[in-house]
Amino acid sequence: MTNRVALDNVAHHDLKVALRHGAAYGDGVNQVLIFPTEFEEAQREFPILFRRDPAEGLQAVALLGLDRDENLFLEGDRWTGRHIPVLQQRGPFLIGLAATATAPGGPEPTIHVDLDDPRVGAADGEPLFLPHGGNARYLDHVTQILALIYAGMEAAPPMYAAFDALELLQPVALEVMLNDEERYTIDGFEMVARERLAALSSGGLEQLHRAGYLSAAFLLAASLGNISRLIDRKNARRASA
Repeated sequence: MTNRVALDNVAHHDLKVALRHGAAYGDGVNQVLIFPTEFEEAQREFPILFRRDPAEGLQAVALLGLDRDENLFLEGDRWTGRHIPVLQQRGPFLIGLAATATAPGGPEPTIHVDLDDPRVGAADGEPLFLPHGGNARYLDHVTQILALIYAGMEAAPPMYAAFDALELLQPVALEVMLNDEERYTIDGFEMVARERLAALSSGGLEQLHRAGYLSAAFLLAASLGNISRLIDRKNARRASA
């Protein structure tokens, strides 16, 4: 359960939040949702695949490990990759929607915080607000991260629908072998297939280009090259165990 409340610069003026990562804070997972707003950074690090959720539809995920609850980019309480998925950067903060006088056309995103999260109120935490008013640097960072998530949530459905309509997605059926000859099968996902992208008609390419989705499609297809790096991390972890 969470105890989420809207962040208030008066009520929470002295609140501090610790910058912590680890399995206890949801980082011990072998896949995590990512968004179009972080594809450029994420594709340099992770294989990016798609899963079809019965309720949510198509979702992009970064593959972090080969075993259940395995994050090969996490060592104790430290991420070792160059990019941390934005969902894992947000900490105990969430996006809330509230109707305001300045947004008569619809609800406006606001920052919420989970007061029951153990990082909230920690003595070694970072302040959210400056002593004499204004946001502290950490809160500015959180605001930017939540903005990326919100924009990504808005951008994802039409982009993924376009990929699906053009039949760029195909089921993943990959078998990988570790140094000790143990085999893993990666399945249950879909990927943007490089071959299908290359075979796309001029009309399909133009459609993606005009929508601003073409570069994302190429990034997603290229991200599959990171599976070999994932295997390297798995082999290194086994060797050091």
